[in-house]
Amino acid sequence: MEALVNPVWAGRRVFLTGHTGFKGSWLALWLQAMGAKVTGYSLPAPTRPSLFDKARVADRLHHIEGDIRDAGALSAAVAQARPEVIFHLAAQPLVRLSYEDPAGTYATNVMGTVNLLEAARATPGVRAIVAITSDKCYENREWHWPYREEDPMGGHDPYSSSKGCCELVISAWRRSFFSDEGPLLASGRAGNVIGGGDWATDRLIPDLVRAFEAGAAPLIRSPHSVRPWQHVLEALRGYIMLAERLLEGERGFGEGWNFGPLEEDAQPVRWIVDRMQARWGGTVPAKRQSGFHPHEAGLLRLDCSKARNLLGWKPALPLEAALDWIVEWHKAVGSGADAREVTLAQIDRYARLSAMGEMTDVAPQRLAVAGGV
Repeated sequence: MEALVNPVWAGRRVFLTGHTGFKGSWLALWLQAMGAKVTGYSLPAPTRPSLFDKARVADRLHHIEGDIRDAGALSAAVAQARPEVIFHLAAQPLVRLSYEDPAGTYATNVMGTVNLLEAARATPGVRAIVAITSDKCYENREWHWPYREEDPMGGHDPYSSSKGCCELVISAWRRSFFSDEGPLLASGRAGNVIGGGDWATDRLIPDLVRAFEAGAAPLIRSPHSVRPWQHVLEALRGYIMLAERLLEGERGFGEGWNFGPLEEDAQPVRWIVDRMQARWGGTVPAKRQSGFHPHEAGLLRLDCSKARNLLGWKPALPLEAALDWIVEWHKAVGSGADAREVTLAQIDRYARLSAMGEMTDVAPQRLAVAGGV
């Protein structure tokens, strides 16, 4: 993994919330591979099994078990870590759970973000904060053109609404406390991230993998719903590139940023099911899940031209290939391969693949930043 070592991140103190989750575990491993000194703050891994446990993410970082709703504990952890960069990923991430526990969803997603920003404000030396919200932060009118960063925040369900609220909190703290001095603060709004090592409930890819492994019929709720699917590494690369620009002191980059797939990779659920089943070799047909299902958006797309034109970021892994990587990951780990080695190998492969695209598409003055990711 020596090729992943990056002088921008070597020895850099990073505070990462939500490092025990699926997305946070991938980011923790990538930051470790680049040489960063990572402190992770999170509740225990949300699933059993989990990528955090299987890939031994805690082996090379300072692991703190804590709740972002606990302002005192979070503030003490940030102060002790003395980070230069903060990635805020800790959240209640599921739409359906937000219907069951709306108060807990807002407490975690909104007040947890307030607590994190207040902890950062009280800690000298913090230079860059990338707070992760969601593509669902927009007021989704289910129209056919994609959402841009300046479109209104909103949300039908408590989860989506809480993420819109997060964006308002981030904007308020940026303008009230970080406009002239202190850390540069940006938010990342990613599409539906997928990848190996996700065992969450009520999420399409994990549900499919569980069904395939059991030889059972996959159950799907909304076969015609269209989502901006992308491999988790695509979004994480965007967050890393954004943090690098903030570290350069470019205050204009302290804004909201969309990171989503190419337009042709916004596909309906049925499309994903059919192709995953073909790749896995499953033969039991999928079934429509019966019963009542709370409202979920039927159509959502992101306009990522801002990230493409100003950051030099663009998707590097087509959706068809992303599905291949997921099947490869789960079949390898299911056959006894070391989950940490499999995950790091995919990070290394992706970093090389994305660097090749950046070398040809990014303006020369930006290569020193983007090429390191």
